[in-house]
Amino acid sequence: MFFRGQIIGKYKVLSTIGSGGFGTVYLAEDTWIDKKVALKVPHKQTVDFGELLREPRLLASLNHPNIVTILTAEKQENVFFIVMEYVTGETLESIIAKTGALDLATALDYTCQICNAIDHAHKHGVLHRDLRPSNVLVSDSGLVKVADFGTSRFLEIAAHGTTVIGSPPYMAPEQFQGKAVFASDLYSLGVTMFQMLTGDLPYDTPSPSDLDRLMRGDMQIAPRLRNPKVPKAINDVVVKAMAPDIHLRYQRASDVLDDLLAARNTPRRVARQTPPGDQSAADHSDDIQSRLRARETPQARFCWHCRKPLHARTDRCPFCGEKQ
Repeated sequence: MFFRGQIIGKYKVLSTIGSGGFGTVYLAEDTWIDKKVALKVPHKQTVDFGELLREPRLLASLNHPNIVTILTAEKQENVFFIVMEYVTGETLESIIAKTGALDLATALDYTCQICNAIDHAHKHGVLHRDLRPSNVLVSDSGLVKVADFGTSRFLEIAAHGTTVIGSPPYMAPEQFQGKAVFASDLYSLGVTMFQMLTGDLPYDTPSPSDLDRLMRGDMQIAPRLRNPKVPKAINDVVVKAMAPDIHLRYQRASDVLDDLLAARNTPRRVARQTPPGDQSAADHSDDIQSRLRARETPQARFCWHCRKPLHARTDRCPFCGEKQ
């Protein structure tokens, strides 16, 4: 739709960032204020103008550090596009593709930030419907931003999202039947967590013939079976998030966050026998091992005031503004 160097209103197109089923995103420069922005151009330009405004109106209702900020929507030279903040970094999908399974502290940090974003959206009646690693941006500083609410909708009128929309590996069973609810986003979160902890999806992309198996839970697998290093408490959170039965699944993102924080703060003890005479040596060895582990795996950070997760290398909480 746009090409490099093209001037659209006050925006100069610099490059193409990526393209999906609903639109293409370009990196551009706001020439008035010398600021880089992202321009999202929907593929379907012929639909009703009110329909084109649906996504920016949804995003305009959301104001959260972990959600990509919309700046405005414009129509120039008969082309409608959405102007969004440009996040310097990469997608969670590309990070997993490069590194495989993430270390536990990083996976929990990203999950907590995604939980905060989804919790905020749900509290404003917005269902994402396509939560997956390719729609999660990770900035250079470690701040997570959930993007691409193009498939979202308000749930203030209908009981559930009635259109079959989403990416099959991350879709909850009820989504295949056009019955997406808030708990459907949490299923997608569970699959995303599984992928961060193991480097793989829990199952191949379901086909229509697999729907019955998916609804019975025959296709689900615990992340500890793929990665034995995953602590049982974290494993249990993922399994509950991916429960095929909606009633057995998490209903709120804040509940997922609470369980993750509780699991993270649960000390793991290893029982062993130590001869009385060797106790001081054992204590000294434990102290050394503890310090080595602390060096190898940095712990996730949380604000002292509001207890929400902080990204790496920050000295101020983006949620409550308190200096750390």
